Amino acid sequence: MAPRIGIVSSGRLEYDMKSMYYDEFYAMPAPYVDAVRRAGGIPVMIAPGGEDWRSILPMLDGIVITGGMDVDPGCYGGNAQHPQLTIIDRERDHTDLALMQEVIEKKDMPVLCICRGMQVLNVAMGGTLHEHVADTLSEDMHRDASGWWTTHDVQVEPDSRLAQVMQAQTINAYSGHHQAVKELAKGLQVTAVASDGVIEAITLPEHPWMVAVQWHPEITAATDPTQQRLFDGLVQAIGQSEI
Repeated sequence: MAPRIGIVSSGRLEYDMKSMYYDEFYAMPAPYVDAVRRAGGIPVMIAPGGEDWRSILPMLDGIVITGGMDVDPGCYGGNAQHPQLTIIDRERDHTDLALMQEVIEKKDMPVLCICRGMQVLNVAMGGTLHEHVADTLSEDMHRDASGWWTTHDVQVEPDSRLAQVMQAQTINAYSGHHQAVKELAKGLQVTAVASDGVIEAITLPEHPWMVAVQWHPEITAATDPTQQRLFDGLVQAIGQSEI
């Protein structure tokens, strides 16, 4: 059987999605699924809430912790009253942080963390976040004038696993975040930065395969091989004696 890749969905309150019959949804953007399938994996949704994910974890071969809305500042001692905060879904925070702690401790499967997923990794390890990174910058290159998606270059550390996986040291990132790593947690290592100094990728050297990026590789993975290689690398790492 092809490798089974668990993909964390959005929380039930994370997006304002309604239909004629339902007010709440667990949702997963299709580009994550497409990128995992192109890599040869079978996508398996992990819905936040409860503890049932612990039962299916042994059946999975790899994990993608996806992007989404803001991490609750209460999880890292931040400002819960910051005016730029988006919707907070504590159910998802609980699942993401508990799942992250589990995969950090067990070290038995490769993990790809994307945008919010990278922030969750930092918070789970004891780090903090900028509630609104634009507060610290003279010019915000990470979102466009309307506060949405844009692209910018990222410099990757040449000797890092990230550079090995992406086969590039300068990549074009599809970005839309307004939060970012502030204080890097002990044990984590920076593997890429933007030209303004914002941390764009981190890793946990003690984990066999933990790659975390601040941008959204799934958006351009279908047309940009450097981005698709993140998903390919995750699947290729499965089953290797030395991941």
